[in-house]
Amino acid sequence: MDRFDQQLDAAVRKFDAPVCVGLDPHWKWVCAEAPDPVEAVRSFSLRAVEGLIGRVPTIKPQVAFYEALGSRGVAVLEEVVETASDAGLLVILDAKRGDIGSTAEAYAQATLDSDGPTGAHAVTLSPYLGPESMAPFVHRAKVGKGVFVLVRTSNPDSGPWQADTGIAERVAAWITETNQQMVGVGRGPIGAVVGATHRTEASFWRERLPNAWILAPGFGAQGAGVDDIRPLFQSDGGGALIVSARGVLYGPSGIDFDGFANRVSRFVDEVRSAR
Repeated sequence: MDRFDQQLDAAVRKFDAPVCVGLDPHWKWVCAEAPDPVEAVRSFSLRAVEGLIGRVPTIKPQVAFYEALGSRGVAVLEEVVETASDAGLLVILDAKRGDIGSTAEAYAQATLDSDGPTGAHAVTLSPYLGPESMAPFVHRAKVGKGVFVLVRTSNPDSGPWQADTGIAERVAAWITETNQQMVGVGRGPIGAVVGATHRTEASFWRERLPNAWILAPGFGAQGAGVDDIRPLFQSDGGGALIVSARGVLYGPSGIDFDGFANRVSRFVDEVRSAR
């Protein structure tokens, strides 16, 4: 099996679209007045996936919205991942897992293993517990899976722990070193999450992550635009995967599948123009 970074590069080139659509079934829009919230989330999620097949390379389901619905919600997540994967979409599970020892191993089995309950192509990770917490996921990155480690997140209050302490820079250095050990030259399967909302820091993080794919949430509804994401791309026009969720999934008044195709096309065109 190709490494995840190779799979991602091929998928992005196939669609000429370095984009990822976040699958966030917000209850206030999806479940409002629904007699069965779980079925409402299922219907919404599968319809969104159907509309993205053949148009974008990747999706990013937000695990929390499914887990909060209990066992039936988790079953919906598993169905969504399987449906998307079978249709050729690369699935990045937005789970932000992070733990040590046997617990980290269990998280890796649950999110990434093909014979596990979810079997996603990649997963987001919180590195606060140190390199030990990353080890089971790095092991799987050697056999075709991918990870995106939180470095500089898009939320406004991330600065005190990320930008102002040096922790994020140490995480970026670890990503760079780990990729180099795994692949030598070129981008590796250990990616980084860097929010597209930090325009003044974009070049800084791109320089410190020379061999990593950057997963960049925050485009659209969170305020980031074309000028914000341009510095995240490398000289070959690659290396960055731009995420939009609400800006693609929802219209001004909530669910609007009539305008869905146009929002997807606009998102792809805007990101293409930034390279």
